[in-house]
Amino acid sequence: MSMSYLEICEKAARTGGAVLREKLGKVWIREKKPANLVTEADIASQEIIRSILLDAFPGHCFVGEESGEEYASRGENEFCWIVDPLDGTTNYAHGFPFFAVSIALVHGEKILCGTVYNPALEECFTAEAGKGAFFNGKPIHVRPVTSVNEALVSFSFPALTQQNSPDLLAFLKIVSTAQAIRRTGSTAINLAYIAAGRMDAMVCYEAHAWDVAAGILILREAGGTVSAPDGSEFDMNTPKTLASATETLHRQLLQQLL
Repeated sequence: MSMSYLEICEKAARTGGAVLREKLGKVWIREKKPANLVTEADIASQEIIRSILLDAFPGHCFVGEESGEEYASRGENEFCWIVDPLDGTTNYAHGFPFFAVSIALVHGEKILCGTVYNPALEECFTAEAGKGAFFNGKPIHVRPVTSVNEALVSFSFPALTQQNSPDLLAFLKIVSTAQAIRRTGSTAINLAYIAAGRMDAMVCYEAHAWDVAAGILILREAGGTVSAPDGSEFDMNTPKTLASATETLHRQLLQQLL
């Protein structure tokens, strides 16, 4: 019997994650641009993920962070795998255990399935459209938080954050009203943690499709709300993200950000 999209997605994420775990602390690190790191592990993880996905589905396209493709380059009607082989490379380079493989399958504008896997902590978050979200095989749901002052809010700052960065300006608007602020260094983990009820919201003005595709589906399937930070519909082509556990919390955050 052939494996499902999600089964292959999780298999690829876990295999890529095993590569990351094996190479942790042993790899050469370089800068793609200032403060934006890449390691041999990113590349090795992506190569094995690509092999697993395209061996299973040779007619699908593949967009990975380390390949130079962009999400917008895919065909509109193609099935396309969107892959970040190592989200949180700076964490990885320092041995800080918040990094993940993020894989999603997209058809048109619909995200069909997704996996966010942190091999350091053996945490695997999965979702399939219309079938709920799961953490290590058990169903997860967002927390029913409706007030910013009860919310644990995460931020995803870009490399070399400037004083006029929209992420930093948003942080200054929220920091005095949120219950607390966290920064994991991984956008994919932030989204998965909101889905699992560990956090309640995330603000991110600078991301790529591979950073958020899997996490967005997992969050939505767990009952969360996603838009752009200006309240417009979330767009994977320009994936600025405001993610919240509940619609009420989302509206309050938008009022503070706008």
